[in-house]
Amino acid sequence: MPLPMHRLAVPDPQTLPFAVGTFESMGPMARADFPHRHTFYEIDFVTRCAGRHVVDLDEYAVSAPQLCVVVPGQVHHWRTSHVDGFVILFLAEFLATFPGDRALLHELAERRPVLRSPDARRLGALVAELIREYARPAPGSLGVLQAYLHVLLVQALRLGTGRPEAGRPEVGRPEAGRPGSGRPGSATTRASVVTAQFTRLLAEPTGHRRTAGQYAARLGLSAGYLSEAVRQAAGHTPAQLIRRARTVEAKRLLAGTPLTVSQVATELGFADPAYFSRFFRRETGLSPGAYRRRMTADGTD
Repeated sequence: MPLPMHRLAVPDPQTLPFAVGTFESMGPMARADFPHRHTFYEIDFVTRCAGRHVVDLDEYAVSAPQLCVVVPGQVHHWRTSHVDGFVILFLAEFLATFPGDRALLHELAERRPVLRSPDARRLGALVAELIREYARPAPGSLGVLQAYLHVLLVQALRLGTGRPEAGRPEVGRPEAGRPGSGRPGSATTRASVVTAQFTRLLAEPTGHRRTAGQYAARLGLSAGYLSEAVRQAAGHTPAQLIRRARTVEAKRLLAGTPLTVSQVATELGFADPAYFSRFFRRETGLSPGAYRRRMTADGTD
């Protein structure tokens, strides 16, 4: 069967989807020990842990205190006897006030900053404010929660061993020539906006099944303009990024499910399993079966 998909449920369906609490209060799914994916963002502020966290195909020991971010579409699970701390869950629409926070979340998902004790206390205080505001909503609570989350993300990237390397531009201050730089309305800025929209759609659970032309139509652009914008901002064509996303999804299914190679091919939108096998070998250097055997032998998911 395909990987389980978890959707965000909040107590009051009239509120914008957002939830925060401890691992204990969030229930057993917050510490699920089987591979699954989300339609929402998850921030885990781990204060105590004995075990490991598996995100996509990367397994690592959690060194509390640590911040772990899982973005929509990623597959993860815990291999641990216990994990304590706080969990923050929200949909992409919650980021409407600070759209740049999407980029911060993806960077944190890659860096997983381990925090020094003073830094952990600072982030812990921010999480405590989030919990208090969430538990006792008042007029303007939505904006307050969004602001606290934004500050938490910026501070997390500044603190701990996850701080930027020397010479790397500071958060919120892109250097010239990087995606997002340039004057408002400039070609560079427009390319960055288009690329952000494209990559957000690509991250959807079935995003890897669309063609570059289908993405262009969905965004109301010509295929040529989409290709040029994405190449300028990301350094790759839409087709290359789609192939990469399809390869990652194939690895997820081969490593994390009992689906046969033919079933994986079908899940990915390949009509011919033989063509899928050729595609996978070209992208990874291994056949699907050889990749699965390697992952099983290594004991990774």
